[in-house]
Amino acid sequence: MIELLSNPEAWISLLVLSVMEIVLGIDNIVFITILTGRLPKEQQLGARRLGLAVALLSRLGLLLAISWVMRLKETLFTLVVPFSGKDLILIGGGLFLLYKATHEIFVNVEHPEQSKEEVEHDADAAISRTGGKRAGYLGIILQIMILDIVFSLDSVITAVGMAKHIPVMIIAMLVAVGVMLWFAGPIGDFIQNHPSVRILALAFLVLIGVMLIVEGTGGHVSKGYIYAAMGFSLFVQVLNIRMDARARRVQQQ
Repeated sequence: MIELLSNPEAWISLLVLSVMEIVLGIDNIVFITILTGRLPKEQQLGARRLGLAVALLSRLGLLLAISWVMRLKETLFTLVVPFSGKDLILIGGGLFLLYKATHEIFVNVEHPEQSKEEVEHDADAAISRTGGKRAGYLGIILQIMILDIVFSLDSVITAVGMAKHIPVMIIAMLVAVGVMLWFAGPIGDFIQNHPSVRILALAFLVLIGVMLIVEGTGGHVSKGYIYAAMGFSLFVQVLNIRMDARARRVQQQ
Protein backbone atom coordinates (compact mmCIF):
# COMPACT_ATOMS: atom_id res chain seq x y z
CA MET A 1 0.00 0.00 0.00
CA ILE A 2 2.85 2.40 0.85
CA GLU A 3 4.43 1.63 -2.52
CA LEU A 4 1.20 2.64 -4.25
CA LEU A 5 1.23 6.05 -2.54
CA SER A 6 4.60 6.81 -4.12
CA ASN A 7 3.64 5.42 -7.53
CA PRO A 8 2.60 8.20 -10.02
CA GLU A 9 0.96 5.60 -12.26
CA ALA A 10 -1.35 4.55 -9.41
CA TRP A 11 -2.41 8.17 -8.79
CA ILE A 12 -3.15 8.70 -12.49
CA SER A 13 -5.15 5.46 -12.59
CA LEU A 14 -7.07 6.59 -9.49
CA LEU A 15 -7.95 9.96 -11.05
CA VAL A 16 -9.00 8.57 -14.43
CA LEU A 17 -10.90 5.65 -12.90
CA SER A 18 -12.75 7.93 -10.44
CA VAL A 19 -13.94 10.12 -13.32
CA MET A 20 -15.00 7.05 -15.29
CA GLU A 21 -16.89 5.62 -12.31
CA ILE A 22 -18.75 8.92 -11.85
CA VAL A 23 -19.71 8.97 -15.55
CA LEU A 24 -20.84 5.33 -15.43
CA GLY A 25 -22.91 6.16 -12.34
CA ILE A 26 -25.05 8.80 -14.09
CA ASP A 27 -27.56 6.23 -15.34
CA ASN A 28 -27.67 4.80 -11.82
CA ILE A 29 -28.63 8.18 -10.32
CA VAL A 30 -31.33 8.69 -12.96
CA PHE A 31 -32.81 5.24 -12.39
CA ILE A 32 -32.78 5.63 -8.61
CA THR A 33 -34.41 9.09 -8.90
CA ILE A 34 -37.23 7.77 -11.09
CA LEU A 35 -37.93 4.84 -8.77
CA THR A 36 -37.81 6.84 -5.54
CA GLY A 37 -40.09 9.49 -7.09
CA ARG A 38 -42.99 7.21 -6.16
CA LEU A 39 -42.19 7.58 -2.46
CA PRO A 40 -43.42 10.40 -0.21
CA LYS A 41 -41.27 13.53 -0.50
CA GLU A 42 -39.71 13.13 2.95
CA GLN A 43 -38.46 9.60 2.10
CA GLN A 44 -37.01 10.29 -1.36
CA LEU A 45 -33.58 11.65 -0.42
CA GLY A 46 -32.97 8.89 2.12
CA ALA A 47 -34.00 6.26 -0.45
CA ARG A 48 -31.67 7.77 -3.08
CA ARG A 49 -28.74 7.67 -0.67
CA LEU A 50 -29.57 4.14 0.42
CA GLY A 51 -29.80 3.11 -3.23
CA LEU A 52 -26.34 4.54 -3.94
CA ALA A 53 -24.97 2.84 -0.83
CA VAL A 54 -26.38 -0.45 -2.12
CA ALA A 55 -24.74 0.30 -5.48
CA LEU A 56 -21.38 0.73 -3.73
CA LEU A 57 -21.78 -2.57 -1.88
CA SER A 58 -22.68 -4.30 -5.18
CA ARG A 59 -19.57 -2.92 -6.88
CA LEU A 60 -17.25 -3.78 -4.00
CA GLY A 61 -18.75 -7.26 -3.71
CA LEU A 62 -18.26 -7.95 -7.42
CA LEU A 63 -14.77 -6.48 -7.28
CA LEU A 64 -13.76 -8.78 -4.43
CA ALA A 65 -15.28 -11.69 -6.39
CA ILE A 66 -13.46 -10.62 -9.54
CA SER A 67 -12.46 -14.17 -10.50
CA TRP A 68 -16.16 -15.14 -10.53
CA VAL A 69 -17.03 -12.02 -12.55
CA MET A 70 -14.44 -12.90 -15.17
CA ARG A 71 -15.85 -16.43 -15.43
CA LEU A 72 -19.18 -14.87 -16.37
CA LYS A 73 -17.58 -14.03 -19.71
CA GLU A 74 -17.22 -17.73 -20.57
CA THR A 75 -19.67 -19.03 -23.19
CA LEU A 76 -22.62 -20.99 -21.76
CA PHE A 77 -24.40 -21.83 -25.01
CA THR A 78 -24.67 -20.72 -28.62
CA LEU A 79 -27.90 -19.58 -30.25
CA VAL A 80 -26.90 -17.85 -33.51
CA VAL A 81 -24.33 -16.01 -31.36
CA PRO A 82 -22.55 -17.27 -28.22
CA PHE A 83 -24.10 -16.27 -24.88
CA SER A 84 -22.28 -16.01 -21.56
CA GLY A 85 -23.53 -15.45 -18.03
CA LYS A 86 -22.67 -11.77 -18.36
CA ASP A 87 -24.71 -11.54 -21.59
CA LEU A 88 -27.78 -13.04 -19.93
CA ILE A 89 -27.50 -10.60 -17.00
CA LEU A 90 -27.18 -7.65 -19.39
CA ILE A 91 -30.19 -8.78 -21.45
CA GLY A 92 -32.30 -9.34 -18.33
CA GLY A 93 -31.31 -5.94 -16.93
CA GLY A 94 -32.00 -4.24 -20.27
CA LEU A 95 -35.49 -5.75 -20.52
CA PHE A 96 -36.24 -4.78 -16.92
CA LEU A 97 -35.06 -1.22 -17.59
CA LEU A 98 -37.14 -0.99 -20.78
CA TYR A 99 -40.24 -2.14 -18.90
CA LYS A 100 -39.78 0.30 -16.00
CA ALA A 101 -38.92 3.29 -18.20
CA THR A 102 -41.77 2.63 -20.66
CA HIS A 103 -44.27 2.22 -17.81
CA GLU A 104 -43.14 5.48 -16.19
CA ILE A 105 -43.36 7.33 -19.54
CA PHE A 106 -46.93 6.04 -19.93
CA VAL A 107 -47.89 7.24 -16.45
CA ASN A 108 -46.26 10.67 -16.92
CA VAL A 109 -47.62 11.30 -20.43
CA GLU A 110 -51.05 9.66 -20.39
CA HIS A 111 -52.03 10.73 -16.86
CA PRO A 112 -50.54 14.22 -16.40
CA GLU A 113 -53.74 15.38 -14.72
CA GLN A 114 -52.82 13.48 -11.55
CA SER A 115 -51.49 15.82 -8.88
CA LYS A 116 -48.59 14.88 -6.63
CA GLU A 117 -51.03 14.27 -3.80
CA GLU A 118 -53.05 11.84 -5.93
CA VAL A 119 -49.95 9.94 -6.94
CA GLU A 120 -48.82 9.64 -3.32
CA HIS A 121 -52.31 8.60 -2.26
CA ASP A 122 -52.44 5.88 -4.93
CA ALA A 123 -48.96 4.71 -3.99
CA ASP A 124 -49.86 4.56 -0.30
CA ALA A 125 -53.03 2.61 -1.12
CA ALA A 126 -51.09 0.11 -3.21
CA ILE A 127 -48.43 -0.17 -0.51
CA SER A 128 -51.00 -0.75 2.24
CA ARG A 129 -52.42 -3.70 0.29
CA THR A 130 -48.98 -5.34 0.19
CA GLY A 131 -48.13 -5.01 3.85
CA GLY A 132 -47.60 -1.36 4.73
CA LYS A 133 -45.32 1.52 3.74
CA ARG A 134 -42.18 -0.29 4.81
CA ALA A 135 -42.90 -3.09 2.32
CA GLY A 136 -43.24 -0.51 -0.49
CA TYR A 137 -40.01 1.22 0.52
CA LEU A 138 -38.13 -2.07 0.67
CA GLY A 139 -39.67 -3.11 -2.66
CA ILE A 140 -38.16 -0.06 -4.36
CA ILE A 141 -34.77 -0.71 -2.72
CA LEU A 142 -34.98 -4.33 -3.96
CA GLN A 143 -35.56 -3.12 -7.54
CA ILE A 144 -32.59 -0.78 -7.19
CA MET A 145 -30.46 -3.69 -5.95
CA ILE A 146 -31.45 -5.86 -8.94
CA LEU A 147 -30.44 -3.29 -11.54
CA ASP A 148 -27.40 -2.17 -9.55
CA ILE A 149 -25.90 -5.61 -10.17
CA VAL A 150 -26.21 -5.02 -13.92
CA PHE A 151 -24.71 -1.53 -13.73
CA SER A 152 -22.00 -2.79 -11.39
CA LEU A 153 -20.83 -5.40 -13.90
CA ASP A 154 -19.95 -2.63 -16.36
CA SER A 155 -18.31 -0.61 -13.60
CA VAL A 156 -16.18 -3.46 -12.25
CA ILE A 157 -15.07 -4.71 -15.68
CA THR A 158 -14.09 -1.13 -16.60
CA ALA A 159 -12.15 -0.80 -13.35
CA VAL A 160 -10.27 -4.05 -13.94
CA GLY A 161 -9.37 -2.96 -17.44
CA MET A 162 -8.06 0.45 -16.34
CA ALA A 163 -6.27 -0.29 -13.06
CA LYS A 164 -3.92 -3.03 -11.92
CA HIS A 165 -4.34 -2.72 -8.16
CA ILE A 166 -7.46 -3.66 -6.16
CA PRO A 167 -6.93 -0.84 -3.56
CA VAL A 168 -6.93 1.73 -6.37
CA MET A 169 -10.20 0.34 -7.72
CA ILE A 170 -11.82 0.36 -4.28
CA ILE A 171 -10.75 3.96 -3.56
CA ALA A 172 -12.00 5.09 -6.99
CA MET A 173 -15.40 3.53 -6.34
CA LEU A 174 -15.59 5.15 -2.89
CA VAL A 175 -14.74 8.55 -4.38
CA ALA A 176 -17.29 8.13 -7.20
CA VAL A 177 -20.13 7.09 -4.89
CA GLY A 178 -19.22 9.93 -2.49
CA VAL A 179 -19.57 12.44 -5.34
CA MET A 180 -22.86 10.85 -6.43
CA LEU A 181 -24.19 10.97 -2.86
CA TRP A 182 -23.35 14.67 -2.73
CA PHE A 183 -25.20 15.44 -5.99
CA ALA A 184 -28.02 12.88 -5.67
CA GLY A 185 -30.29 15.37 -3.87
CA PRO A 186 -29.98 18.35 -6.28
CA ILE A 187 -30.09 16.15 -9.39
CA GLY A 188 -33.03 14.14 -8.08
CA ASP A 189 -35.00 17.24 -7.07
CA PHE A 190 -34.32 18.90 -10.44
CA ILE A 191 -35.61 15.84 -12.33
CA GLN A 192 -38.68 15.49 -10.13
CA ASN A 193 -39.56 19.21 -10.24
CA HIS A 194 -39.45 19.47 -14.05
CA PRO A 195 -41.78 17.03 -15.88
CA SER A 196 -40.09 17.60 -19.25
CA VAL A 197 -36.68 16.73 -17.79
CA ARG A 198 -38.22 13.66 -16.14
CA ILE A 199 -39.44 12.45 -19.56
CA LEU A 200 -35.98 13.14 -20.97
CA ALA A 201 -34.43 11.10 -18.15
CA LEU A 202 -36.83 8.23 -18.89
CA ALA A 203 -35.88 8.37 -22.58
CA PHE A 204 -32.27 8.16 -21.45
CA LEU A 205 -33.11 4.99 -19.48
CA VAL A 206 -34.80 3.50 -22.57
CA LEU A 207 -31.57 4.09 -24.52
CA ILE A 208 -29.52 2.48 -21.75
CA GLY A 209 -31.88 -0.52 -21.73
CA VAL A 210 -31.53 -0.94 -25.50
CA MET A 211 -27.75 -0.61 -25.19
CA LEU A 212 -27.65 -3.36 -22.53
CA ILE A 213 -29.67 -5.70 -24.77
CA VAL A 214 -27.45 -4.96 -27.77
CA GLU A 215 -24.32 -5.66 -25.74
CA GLY A 216 -25.89 -8.83 -24.35
CA THR A 217 -26.48 -10.11 -27.89
CA GLY A 218 -22.91 -9.55 -29.00
CA GLY A 219 -23.05 -5.98 -30.29
CA HIS A 220 -21.37 -2.90 -28.89
CA VAL A 221 -22.63 0.65 -28.45
CA SER A 222 -20.35 3.25 -26.94
CA LYS A 223 -21.91 5.00 -23.95
CA GLY A 224 -20.15 8.13 -25.10
CA TYR A 225 -22.60 8.57 -27.97
CA ILE A 226 -25.60 8.16 -25.66
CA TYR A 227 -24.20 10.53 -23.04
CA ALA A 228 -23.33 13.13 -25.69
CA ALA A 229 -26.85 13.00 -27.21
CA MET A 230 -28.55 13.16 -23.83
CA GLY A 231 -26.20 15.91 -22.63
CA PHE A 232 -27.05 18.04 -25.66
CA SER A 233 -30.80 17.36 -25.19
CA LEU A 234 -30.54 18.30 -21.50
CA PHE A 235 -28.67 21.51 -22.38
CA VAL A 236 -31.42 22.52 -24.83
CA GLN A 237 -34.11 21.65 -22.25
CA VAL A 238 -32.42 23.75 -19.55
CA LEU A 239 -32.36 26.69 -21.98
CA ASN A 240 -36.09 26.17 -22.63
CA ILE A 241 -36.80 26.10 -18.88
CA ARG A 242 -34.86 29.34 -18.34
CA MET A 243 -36.62 31.05 -21.27
CA ASP A 244 -40.02 29.93 -19.92
CA ALA A 245 -39.18 31.22 -16.43
CA ARG A 246 -38.04 34.57 -17.88
CA ALA A 247 -41.25 34.88 -19.95
CA ARG A 248 -43.34 34.24 -16.83
CA ARG A 249 -41.48 36.96 -14.92
CA VAL A 250 -42.09 39.42 -17.75
CA GLN A 251 -45.82 38.57 -17.78
CA GLN A 252 -46.06 39.05 -14.01
CA GLN A 253 -44.47 42.50 -14.31
